[in-house]
Amino acid sequence: MEISFGHFTLFITILLFGLVAGLCFTWGNAVTPGIGQLGDMHYLQAFQKMNRSIKNPLFFLVFMGSFPLGLAAIFTNRGISSSSSWLIVIAVGIYGIGVVWITLLGNVPLNELLDKTDLMANSPEELKTLRERFEQPWNRFHTIRIFSASISFAMLVLSALYK
Repeated sequence: MEISFGHFTLFITILLFGLVAGLCFTWGNAVTPGIGQLGDMHYLQAFQKMNRSIKNPLFFLVFMGSFPLGLAAIFTNRGISSSSSWLIVIAVGIYGIGVVWITLLGNVPLNELLDKTDLMANSPEELKTLRERFEQPWNRFHTIRIFSASISFAMLVLSALYK
């Protein structure tokens, strides 16, 4: 069985999209509900620490590398069936808007707001206000990422089945 460069890029794209979908699902299904039960200071501290620890080379490779690789999968799989090609294009488009764009324009600014805050220098009322500014908007943006990443991943898997 010969594996073309198109097959390889699609396989790696499916793998990376799947990892991101799994991360988003797990974060939204277990992490945020779990820490959401904490008091304001502990919630904000936990989120700050997780946001700081997730910034590592492996995360950036998977999270930021997935979209350019998805674009490469579009171009390296142009000669396959039109149904499969369109599934790849739509999957990468949904991912680009619903994961990358939402992350950069929604979640990252909120993460930066939280990261720049010296939590120990704030009163309980200020912490409550910060949490109110952060938690619900962040979770709404993240819900979009969960659905977008999951749908994109499923569409890529379907595109591979239709080859």
